[in-house]
Amino acid sequence: MTSIYVQILLIILFWNADCQIIPRIEECGLSCSQGIHCKSKPSGGIFNSFCHDVPASLSSMVLKSMKISTVMKCVQGSPCSLHLNIKGTLSLDENVRGLEICSFSLDTQQSQCTSVRFTRKKSKMLNGKKVQVQFNCIEVNVAQHIYVTMKTVPHYCEVKLSQQYYVEDCRNSDVGKYIPACSAGKLDYNLDRARKIVTVNVSNFPRDQDYYVRLCHKWFTCEDVGAFAVIKGKESFKSVSLKYSQLLPCLCIEGWLAFPDARRIQLCPFENDTQVLWDNIVYNPSTQSLAWEPACPVLVMVNLCRFTKSSDHCEDIENSFKNSPEKQIKYSHVDTHPRLCMKFTTKRGSRIKCPFAHGGFPAWKMRTAAVAEQIQVFFTSQIKAQFSVLVCNKTQMASCESLGMHHSVSVGDSVSIPMSQEMCGSTICIQGWRTDVDYSVPVQICDTYCGFHGQSHSDGKPAKAMAHRMKSVQSLH
Repeated sequence: MTSIYVQILLIILFWNADCQIIPRIEECGLSCSQGIHCKSKPSGGIFNSFCHDVPASLSSMVLKSMKISTVMKCVQGSPCSLHLNIKGTLSLDENVRGLEICSFSLDTQQSQCTSVRFTRKKSKMLNGKKVQVQFNCIEVNVAQHIYVTMKTVPHYCEVKLSQQYYVEDCRNSDVGKYIPACSAGKLDYNLDRARKIVTVNVSNFPRDQDYYVRLCHKWFTCEDVGAFAVIKGKESFKSVSLKYSQLLPCLCIEGWLAFPDARRIQLCPFENDTQVLWDNIVYNPSTQSLAWEPACPVLVMVNLCRFTKSSDHCEDIENSFKNSPEKQIKYSHVDTHPRLCMKFTTKRGSRIKCPFAHGGFPAWKMRTAAVAEQIQVFFTSQIKAQFSVLVCNKTQMASCESLGMHHSVSVGDSVSIPMSQEMCGSTICIQGWRTDVDYSVPVQICDTYCGFHGQSHSDGKPAKAMAHRMKSVQSLH
């Protein structure tokens, strides 16, 4: 339960950060409370970097507090800019003539320092009183990581306040809307299919800012496809060419300004280019596994099927249906039969891919021979395999009625099937398939084997010239 509360708290914090309203000002400036007149001027910081011993009469707690926030300076006719709003509280003391406020960017390693001086006469009268100093003229960038220090003038050792501060990024509604650096620009493109090049044109972004462009595959995030290109802000030509390997429905163009946490825009114009999505089928001979790895996220039902030549139809294989929420769908122990295929079904219809149809995979062959009153069945294979044999009576074009004869056989062995009188006068089919794999396609040899039944010489043995005829079917065409 504790982790749930922490997650909820983080969500609330991020939501507040994004929705926080940033105050606007028309002019930056310096102000001091208690009616004290103060003025500021830039300082190098180095002259106040050496510290003095703290006088006995000066409390080390002379600096009370420091608070930092962001304000947005907006002047009509000019773009808005972000500034630090620094509020410091101190106790006036005759040993303190003012403050020095410095900001150091941990991103750019640049610093800005301002010295604030009090009028001596008024500060002496209010000795020991608390005074608040507010300064909002330090300009910062979006999403900048800032280290702010506040010291006394002169600087006394160990009398200092410091704080790290993160400037809001473009996710903040005000920053994203009014700060030019958060303008993600506008993307247009031209496609050269022959050269596999996307030319990207960028407009509507600050001229003094560099701009990044890349191609990516959009999953939960947009994953890199090659290196990104840089369009220099000082260049007048705002165009770049990017090469791609495959035109996929999840191929997107992404652009953003070259600063931390910049808002990104995406253009995904190839959603209808799904042709190559079904091609990435891989067979591993060592594990006899068949896998499909989608190059893009897609809602699809995948299953194996057996392609039939007679009806030009792919019959679904039971218990092979799988959804595609992940990056791989895998089938273990698959027969490399040329008619074993993969079917992909989406809301747009079905596509069938037969990865073993063009050869190059381990093959097996079934042969039958009618010898005397028996049908002999042989299997040959390039790999070690186990097979089953079934005898059936072909009653219709696509159906075969089992005759109850079922046999098991290994590679190199054969099985003899006795022919009965009932088998004559009809077309007998011998079906064979692998049993040492989870997914197989049966092959079938059909013939009227009874044409040789009972033919013999006077000695009762079959004539040698009529001893056999042989048919074979192999699993690879």
